[in-house]
Amino acid sequence: MRILAIDTALEACSACVLDAGASAPLARESLPMVRGHAEALLPQIERVMAGVPGGFASLDRVAVTIGPGSYTGLRVGISAARAIGLAAKAPVVGVSTLSALLAPLVAAGERRMLAAAIDARHGGVYFQAVAPGGRTVVAPAHMAVREAVRYLGSGAVVVSGSGGPIVAAEALQKGVEVTLADAEPAPEIAWVARLGLAADPAGALPKPLYLRAPDARPQDAARIARR
Repeated sequence: MRILAIDTALEACSACVLDAGASAPLARESLPMVRGHAEALLPQIERVMAGVPGGFASLDRVAVTIGPGSYTGLRVGISAARAIGLAAKAPVVGVSTLSALLAPLVAAGERRMLAAAIDARHGGVYFQAVAPGGRTVVAPAHMAVREAVRYLGSGAVVVSGSGGPIVAAEALQKGVEVTLADAEPAPEIAWVARLGLAADPAGALPKPLYLRAPDARPQDAARIARR
């Protein structure tokens, strides 16, 4: 099975093509990026697919990160994935960014609790934690950093993601032993592909995963009353 993976959820624009069972992608590209995903993604996918024998017709599946992440970035990636899946007659699956951050730690056989934290600003993080082996301890959620630390308990923990440093700083003040795996702004795209290969298309839908309400809200004071 061959999969195209796309990630525009956070501060990168990434794409790769991976064959099931292969240790490395056939082609990949990742560009650090805070804005501009809409302009960068399709040319990037064209460059990646140019290095893949058989091109788009050879794809069996498409995977895309569904969040948590940037509202605009998520819409860009999901729209592109759906369009490519439709054209290639390939199912499209959604992959959580938190799961993609945790996946390499789980695969490495870590015996400590594992957590992924994405900086959500204003003292908050998008957070998920799993026990050794991958059993979910804390389901994906948006919460205050202090609340995330309370969920970690008192044992040793490995934390990944852009929110890792702020979670670790708070945890160390509480006496919790924390190791930072990395603080990358986005998951490694090859792990998005691997999770996409393992996903069930019937359940892993390519729809945005929003864990908090949008920052922008309508101004009720300026609203015109209906008659």
